Amino acid sequence: MSRRNHTDKNASGDPRKRTGAPGVSAENGDGGYNAGIAVFSYIVGGIIVWSLIGWGLDYLWGTRWIVLVGALLGAAGGFYLSHMHGLTSSRNPAGGSGAASGPSEDGNSNAK
Repeated sequence: MSRRNHTDKNASGDPRKRTGAPGVSAENGDGGYNAGIAVFSYIVGGIIVWSLIGWGLDYLWGTRWIVLVGALLGAAGGFYLSHMHGLTSSRNPAGGSGAASGPSEDGNSNAK
């Protein structure tokens, strides 16, 4: 008997096509707090990992600047991963701009 994990399915029902970052709920499209933590961890994690790689190369080659290049590369990589996971894009589920535009729906009842 095969057991399927129903939490990994996307809107089309295909479990292989996961969207979003790990830990970000698929039901809540805006991500909110979890998306912010995911973006932060991608960027900080990238800076730490690539700085350590740069530090190691600096130690091996006797230079002092590769650690800075590694930190910048890690930050750029973190932003890139955040963007590719859809965490940094502005999405409007209702199709609107999110800001009020035009007159209110109650008409002229508030006009004096």
